[in-house]
Amino acid sequence: MEKNRIEAFSDGVIAILITILVLQLEIPHETGLAALVPLVPVFLAYVLSFVYLGIYWNNHHHLIKATRQITGGLLWANLHLLFWLSLFPFVTGWMGENHLAIVPTAVYGVVLLLAALAYTVLQHIVVAQHGPGSRLASAIGRDVKGKISPILYAAAIGLTFVHPWIAAGLYVAVALMWLVPDRRVARALRGRREVG
Repeated sequence: MEKNRIEAFSDGVIAILITILVLQLEIPHETGLAALVPLVPVFLAYVLSFVYLGIYWNNHHHLIKATRQITGGLLWANLHLLFWLSLFPFVTGWMGENHLAIVPTAVYGVVLLLAALAYTVLQHIVVAQHGPGSRLASAIGRDVKGKISPILYAAAIGLTFVHPWIAAGLYVAVALMWLVPDRRVARALRGRREVG
């Protein structure tokens, strides 16, 4: 299988997920600004999930570009990641509609955690193709953000039961940490082209 097929498929899935997210925003029948107030929690949950999907789309793009060969294991790891991402619209709507209620906010964190772990598996498969001494492996390095994120998600899930706003703050913090695109893989790809 060609890399462009897995990229196109993944891009299509993420585009559909973003579309489903926005469709959850109900259009008010009233024309005053007061009609938007009840939509604020749903809209904020939408923005957060939109940012997360954008982060995954960006990093996934660079990771697949670095891939040497599409293997069966890589295909399944990619589908595993897309599975967890496909739950974003559901958990986003549930959390937003219920104004950060404890269980929906905790479940949102569980989906974030499992998506992060799925991305880590995909990343390990791609790095293994290149070998531990490769330019890609050194570019990813210790992957501090990749290791901190699941810890923060797990903490947020537990802290949801203390107060859901603490969890929401941690979810936002992780998104902000990743908002600046991760350029390590892109630099490794540039270096590979210059050498080759």
